[in-house]
Amino acid sequence: MFQIEFSDTGTVVIHGRLDAAQAARAQEFLDEIADRCILDLAKLEYISSAGLGVLLRTHKRLMSGGEGLRLINVSNHINDIFMYSGFDKLFRIEVADPGPRSQ
Repeated sequence: MFQIEFSDTGTVVIHGRLDAAQAARAQEFLDEIADRCILDLAKLEYISSAGLGVLLRTHKRLMSGGEGLRLINVSNHINDIFMYSGFDKLFRIEVADPGPRSQ
């Protein structure tokens, strides 16, 4: 299941899988944002190359106005995808706090 919505604080929250089947829906939602955008990816389970394309197009469009995307609560798995694709050089990324470690 895929869901994209605004939180109470105005952050865009993405749930589920952002793949080719959901890319157009995500792009349509993000195209409505005119300025600064923070994406909370805590509940993003998977992102495909199509999903990466959505983020890249949105980032480029917003950068023309001076602000790009800021990605927060990014899981280690999703952060690895950004690193392997080189997208970690494009976006401001805040990796999610893994919480306390068990001993």
